[in-house]
Amino acid sequence: MDTYEIRTFGCQMNKHDSERIAGLLASMGLTEAGEDQTADVVVFNTCCVREKADERLYGQVASLKAAKTAGLDTLIAVGGCIGQRDGAKLLRQLPHIDVVFGTHNIARLPQLLTAAAEQRDAVVEVLEAGEGDFTSDLPTLREHPWHAWVPIAVGCDNFCTYCIVPYVRGRERSRTFEDVVAEVGRLVADGVVEVTLLGQNVNSYGRDLYGQPRFAELLRAVAATGIGRIRFTTSHPKDLSDETIAAMAETPQVCRHLHLPAQSGSDRILKLMNRHYTAGSYLALVDRLYTAMPDLALTTDLIVGFPGEQEDDFAGTMQLVEAARYDQAFTFIYSPREGTPAATMADQVPHDVIQERFDRLVAAIQSSALAKNLPLVDTMQRVLVEGASKRDPRMLLGRTGGNKVVHAPCPPELRPSGLAGRFVDVEVQEAQTWFLLGSLRG
Repeated sequence: MDTYEIRTFGCQMNKHDSERIAGLLASMGLTEAGEDQTADVVVFNTCCVREKADERLYGQVASLKAAKTAGLDTLIAVGGCIGQRDGAKLLRQLPHIDVVFGTHNIARLPQLLTAAAEQRDAVVEVLEAGEGDFTSDLPTLREHPWHAWVPIAVGCDNFCTYCIVPYVRGRERSRTFEDVVAEVGRLVADGVVEVTLLGQNVNSYGRDLYGQPRFAELLRAVAATGIGRIRFTTSHPKDLSDETIAAMAETPQVCRHLHLPAQSGSDRILKLMNRHYTAGSYLALVDRLYTAMPDLALTTDLIVGFPGEQEDDFAGTMQLVEAARYDQAFTFIYSPREGTPAATMADQVPHDVIQERFDRLVAAIQSSALAKNLPLVDTMQRVLVEGASKRDPRMLLGRTGGNKVVHAPCPPELRPSGLAGRFVDVEVQEAQTWFLLGSLRG
C-alpha cells in the first residue's frame, strides 16, 4: 500500500470526513496517486441522501473490477453513509470490495485496511450510532491550507420524513463549546483564514450538552479567536433564533450568507415532511433576516415531487421563491429512500409531472439569482482568492462573504495560485446568474 485515491460523494460533512481519511492514510505512509495512476487503495466516502449517489457508487466500484481481474492488488474501501446503511449487504452486489466501514468508525480505517490486506478477505465493521467516539482530533489533510471544516455537531434529531440522515449519522451529538473554540484557535495559528462550522442542524448546537442551544454564543467566541471569516451549514428554520440573527449581524467575521433549507412552500407538504414550520413563519423569519442584514445572500434547498404534491402545493413553492429572493437554490427531484416514512407514502407523483415542475422552478431560481447579483455591479467586494479559474488560468477565482463566485484578471506580474488564501478587493463590472466579473483594486 503506497498510494491512495479518495472519491467523495455528498455534503460538506463528507468532504471533511474525506480530509480526515486522507490524513489517516498519510499517517500510514501512503501518498495520493496521480491522475493517470491506479491507486493501491481506493476509498469511496459515500452519501445515500439521493438515489443518484447509490448509482454512482455501484457504477464506479464496478468499474474497478477490471483492476482486480488484471491482477492488481488494489484495495477497495466503501465508507460513509452507504457503508453505514448497507454494511455487509454491499458485498453481495459488489463482491470485489475489500473493506466496508461506517460513519462512526473512520478512525479505524488503517486497521481495517491492514487486516484486509493480510487476510486477503473482506473486512466489514459498522458501528451503531453512539458507539463511536466524536473523532474530532484525527489527522487531517486539508484541501486548502487557508480553509478548514470544523464539525460542531453530528447527527440529527429532526427526522424529516424524506431524510435518511438520522438513521445513518445517528441522533444529534454536540462537541463541547471549549473544544470547538480551541480547535479554531489552533487553525488560526496554522494560517487558516476561513472556517466552516458543520452540523446537520447548527442552530440547535449544544442543546444536548447544555440544555439549550448555544450557537449564537459560539459564533461570537469563534470570531474572538482572530479568524478572518466564519461560515456555517446547515440551518434548520425552526431553530434559527433571534439571538443567532443578532450574532450574525453584529459579528463582522460571520459571512453575510445563510443557507436556510425551505424544502417546500406548501404548508400541507411541510407537515407531511415533518418540518415543523409553515411557509408563512419561514417568510417571517426571512423578513427578520433581511431587516437585520439587508445585504444578506440567502440560499436554500427545495424538493419537487414529494408524495402527494399537487399543483397548488407547487404553486406555493413558486410563491415562496419569489418572496424569499434567493441568491441560489439546490433543487432536487424527490428521491425515495428505503427506511424513511416518505418512501411508503401513497400518491407518488409521476415523473413527467415532477420534471415539468422542476424545470419551472429552476427558471425561477435563475431569475432570482440574477436579480440579486445585478445590484452588485459597480460595488467593491472583499474576495477570498481560491486560485485560478478552470477556464482561464490568467483569471483568479474567489468568493465574496455572500458566497458569490468572482472572476477577475490577474496582473501579469502575479499568478492566481500565488494569491490563493489572500483577501483582495474587486470592483464588480459585470453580473451573470452564477458569478460576478470584475477587476482588482489596490
